[in-house]
This record gives sequence, structure tokens and C-alpha cells, in this order.
Amino acid sequence: MGKLKSIIFVVGIMLLILAAAMGYLSFRYLSAILPADSYEDKGVYTFSPYQVLPVQVQNTGASGRDRRMNPTKTAYMVYYQDISGSGYQWSEQALTRELGQKIVDAGTTVERRVLEIPADRSYITVEPDQTAESYTTGLRKKYITALVLAGVYVLLYVAAWCVIGGMKRRTGQV
Repeated sequence: MGKLKSIIFVVGIMLLILAAAMGYLSFRYLSAILPADSYEDKGVYTFSPYQVLPVQVQNTGASGRDRRMNPTKTAYMVYYQDISGSGYQWSEQALTRELGQKIVDAGTTVERRVLEIPADRSYITVEPDQTAESYTTGLRKKYITALVLAGVYVLLYVAAWCVIGGMKRRTGQV
């Protein structure tokens, strides 16, 4: 029984740390979301795949020593360009180089909506049915949900400790 209690305690602490980190990051990302009127809708463009290249990304799948020894891993990005010649580009990650090359060889076009950010002279691409409002609303919803879940876990954790402390005081086990 003692071993089970210690495992539950350690898991609870780990989840508390995870919830705190998730809450912090959610709040940080939520405050960094640009308002919808910061985007200028440039319309829907058709993109065609033209190459697959390896890129180094952070190794989030490993843990402990494996992550320290291999902080990055190779991922394969499929790059798309706008077929109208406007210069817009878009990329997505492929599972393997071979799958990415199949996408390029097939030449299947993809439609994406371009939202320009005039303040920093950049742009993003989103699904064709999305608008700047729906894009920012979706981001806000995602980060608020993560923030609420993290907050609920922290509150439940604190409440559980209060209940346990109250039970120990009543039974005189302090």
C-alpha cells in the first residue's frame, strides 16, 4: 500500500508540473495571437508540390538521455509553390522522404487561403474555408481549453491535498 501511495504522489507531482507548464505556455501563446484585423485576406491560391527536403527539427519524441544525446532529428518537408506565380509558398511535413517524393511525383495541387500580415511583411496559409476571424478564433479556443484544463488540474490537486490534510488533522496523524 505504501508503494502505491508513493507512485500516486510522484505521478501527481509530475502531472502538476506538466499542468503548470501547459498553463504557462497556453497563456503565453494566447497573448501572442494577433487580432483578426491584423491579417489581410489575399484569397485562395492553388499550390503545387515541387520538392522534398530534409530539415532538422527538435526531437520531442525522445526523453532523458536519448533526448540529450539526440536533441534534433531529421524530418522531411514537402514544399509547395503557388501555380499563378505570385511567389507564395507553403510546406508540410511528410512522414518519410519516400512518401514526400510520392506527393511531389503525383503533383496533386492543394488549395490554401493566404492571409498576409502587413505589420511584419509576412503571410500564413490556412484551409480555404477559413477566414482570419475563424483562424484566430480557433487558436484562441485551443489555447483557452488548454489553459482551463491546466487550471482545473491544479485546483483539483490543491483540493485533494486540503482534503487529505483535513482528514489527517481529524484523525490526529499530523
